[in-house]
Amino acid sequence: MDARAIIARLRDRQPVTDQEYRWFAAGLADHTVSDAQAGAFAMAALLNGLGDQGRTALTLAMRDSGHVLRWDLDRPVLDKHSTGGVGDCVSLILAPALAACGAYVPMISGRGLGHTGGTLDKLEAIPGFQTGLEETRLRQVVQRAGCAIVSASADIAPADKRLYAIRDVTGTVESLDLITASILSKKLAAGLEGLVLDVKIGTGAFMKSADDARALALALVETANAAGCPTTALITDMNQPLAPDLGNALEVASSMRVLTGQAKGRLLDIAAALGGVLLANAGLADNATVGEQRILSAIASGDAAQVFGRMVAEQGGPVQFVDNWQRFLPEAPVIREILSPQAGYVAGWNGYALGLTVVELGGGRQVETDTVDPAVGLSDVVPLGAWVERGQPLARVHAAREAAADQAGAEVLAALRLTGAAPDLPPLIHERIG
Repeated sequence: MDARAIIARLRDRQPVTDQEYRWFAAGLADHTVSDAQAGAFAMAALLNGLGDQGRTALTLAMRDSGHVLRWDLDRPVLDKHSTGGVGDCVSLILAPALAACGAYVPMISGRGLGHTGGTLDKLEAIPGFQTGLEETRLRQVVQRAGCAIVSASADIAPADKRLYAIRDVTGTVESLDLITASILSKKLAAGLEGLVLDVKIGTGAFMKSADDARALALALVETANAAGCPTTALITDMNQPLAPDLGNALEVASSMRVLTGQAKGRLLDIAAALGGVLLANAGLADNATVGEQRILSAIASGDAAQVFGRMVAEQGGPVQFVDNWQRFLPEAPVIREILSPQAGYVAGWNGYALGLTVVELGGGRQVETDTVDPAVGLSDVVPLGAWVERGQPLARVHAAREAAADQAGAEVLAALRLTGAAPDLPPLIHERIG
């Protein structure tokens, strides 16, 4: 095998074999392939594409570049993945709800990326919660609690870790084929028997257009199914924050309100829709509608909250977290209302700008070494379509310092669009793929 020959074939739009993709992925993992060669490979993939066969072959090759979990359990092993948005804390609700409905959920999650929050950062706002579990401990937590939410270990898809870092500095992050292989190589390494994908579209999503979102959803679904993992995708709306709260501890609080029956709305609706599809695909419900009702019942009964509490305790958090979650979550020293400058309907939120505001407050990372402040963020963000009077709160800033709160308030107002007429609201779910 020769990295130069493989790169040249991609460059010239010639076919690359499955064996060559396996060799290249192994070379990424053990550094037989140089940084320059990895960058050239990524650029060729971005410019020319890999095709359906190549995309699947690379995904499986990167999955197999490290350890692949195998499960011997009496219930299906399921998971979900979101392409990222603002106020998106669905995983904290859906993982325990799926477990309460008879699935096992070993959820390998990530940290904040760009303007979007990370599930691991959110959970680490809970005192003592550990996301870095060894495989033996992960298996124990899954069996005892029904679900676990953890970071990928160093031996899970190491080829992807290497290629992702190269893509980040070579202007090749946008490659549809490489995005697909990156997402799925890690998910498939978890040994899943079913997967549902939440592909976001809108101002707070990475995909801004319907065509781009549909193309990504199709690539993910076709590749995952070709790899032997039954998968469906929902294209869902991200033209406003999914939860009314943005920030790590604030989003945990939003999730707990849903799990304990104190709140409903878009966050609950998306979790139920995704869970319903997944339960139906796994044979745990007759169809997606029945599956959705099972998810809603698991939450309404408190069963999902109890599963979440067991998971928190098993992963090092407070044993009584579900009963007293308000006192365990950190609070920012500066909390300030942002008041509407005029009356009108909330016709638009720039979700990307809101996400960056949370990052600038300290709720995310601007460079990899930044420390995240779990308490900061935005709460009580007024939804699209709401009428606000002049001087009425649009949101609350949670900041570490007065100056940071001032800056955040100005950024939130700049991200808002008010109109005199009620706006047309986008659907919550745009399309189902697969």
